[in-house]
Amino acid sequence: MIYKPFKDISLSRLGMGNMRLPEAEGSSGPNAKIDYEKAQEIIDYAMSHGVNYYDTAYIYNDGDSERFLGHALQKYPRESFYLATKFFIQATPKPEPVFEEQLERLKTDHIDFYLLHSLSEENVEDYLNSGCIDYFLEQQKKGRIRYLGFSSHAGVETLRRFADHHPWDFAQLQINYFDWKYGTTREEYQVLEERKIPIMVMEPVRGGRLADLTPEENARLKAAHPDWSIASWALRFVKTLPQVQVILSGMSSLEQIRDNVATFREDQALSQADTELLMEVCEQFRSQIQIPCTACRYCCSGCPMGINIPEYLKIYNDYKVTGAWALSYLPGVQSKGTPADCIGCGACASHCPQSIQIPELMAELAELAKAAQ
Repeated sequence: MIYKPFKDISLSRLGMGNMRLPEAEGSSGPNAKIDYEKAQEIIDYAMSHGVNYYDTAYIYNDGDSERFLGHALQKYPRESFYLATKFFIQATPKPEPVFEEQLERLKTDHIDFYLLHSLSEENVEDYLNSGCIDYFLEQQKKGRIRYLGFSSHAGVETLRRFADHHPWDFAQLQINYFDWKYGTTREEYQVLEERKIPIMVMEPVRGGRLADLTPEENARLKAAHPDWSIASWALRFVKTLPQVQVILSGMSSLEQIRDNVATFREDQALSQADTELLMEVCEQFRSQIQIPCTACRYCCSGCPMGINIPEYLKIYNDYKVTGAWALSYLPGVQSKGTPADCIGCGACASHCPQSIQIPELMAELAELAKAAQ
């Protein structure tokens, strides 16, 4: 495992994201319970291979992510790992009881990296004016928080404004080569780089979407480096950015963590030829993929019909890339509601960090499913 200095400590370049841990049998969706035995195997592998940064949040798996992590790491010395968790003001507006519960769930007396969760244009005023920042700064003075930061899905101007609030210790951004080329990620990165704020990266493989492109583009990357996985290209790209500190990966299987650990075994950068090839592949891939869903599941919690939106959007993307046969997977989605049940209320779209017009897509999927019957 390769490491990078951060202030007075050293952090593994690969961080363990705990939003997509194995789910217990019969449990699925945003509130799914975690399969503790399978997830423990992943944590043990991470610890034994030098991963020392573990990221979770109060709302992940309806709290089970924090509870699991507190349980899973109890067997290890507290100084051998660093905990990161988050406060989401739109879900729980009062920080005091949330923070106390998080310490209890994680079985610790301090949080190493604490974040204000998912900054956006919709919640920036709440974060700035509620007093929660002052509360967490006070906890930092008391030693109950070691480093204070925030994660952002905001636009460039909102990010700039928030970054200037006070000297943040770190920030978390969604960075991957697709968004770097086609989104505002490069500008967001520069906002933090100019302020010398270290960056923790989320969604480096875009929720797994960049782990498997099209057969043609996969073949181009494999021809260049047969021993690299497709996902590792995405991780290697992010690893080359100087302001990046830790690269989080939400690993849900031993196969995934083995591959990622291998990628971070040495600090090998992409060559100029590699980068040029990756951008060419990205351009071709973009011409085929339509919906930039990262399966963050923020859309699901407010859906009155209980629709498993990310799973349906995944099938929609597969349909756009590979054809009508992908629609055969629609009946197998574990979901209370189907696209045909969508009432078009827009609750999902208002919470989507990617600004996806979900009701329109649900209507289109409903028509596609009807035609495929």
